Amino acid sequence: MTVEATSAGAILFRDTRGHREYLLLKSRPGDWEFPKGGVEGDEELQQTAIREVTEEAGIEDFRLIDGFREEYDYVFEAGGKTIHKTVHLFIARSFEASAELSNEHRDLQWRDYEQAVNTITQDGPRDILREAHDYLDDLVDGEEQSRSYLA
Repeated sequence: MTVEATSAGAILFRDTRGHREYLLLKSRPGDWEFPKGGVEGDEELQQTAIREVTEEAGIEDFRLIDGFREEYDYVFEAGGKTIHKTVHLFIARSFEASAELSNEHRDLQWRDYEQAVNTITQDGPRDILREAHDYLDDLVDGEEQSRSYLA
């Protein structure tokens, strides 16, 4: 029997001297990923993403970017059960310069786009990072009112 599980998180970025950097966390098994975790109770996906960024990266001053949500899924074994997990990723801009390592992870790094794409170990999150990066580029290149996320 396969157990269905749902997680949510965020592709967190910051602007450093005019360059966008993405936060990556190294999980205990050794995968590089974004802050994410399981939906608790009646949480909406966005609420889970917000909670997980705060818990896993220690960042409280950030904002989700409207209009972007992508998902990927994978299957793994745990406790003698097969688990099919669907992960929903949003984009969030950090207004804090640093992050704090949680006890759930081994390391964290802010990486520019090329470094981040080459560091992420799973295809699903890597593909979504590409989409998120393009989405942010389109916002920057779009109308002036669309640039409000940069303020």
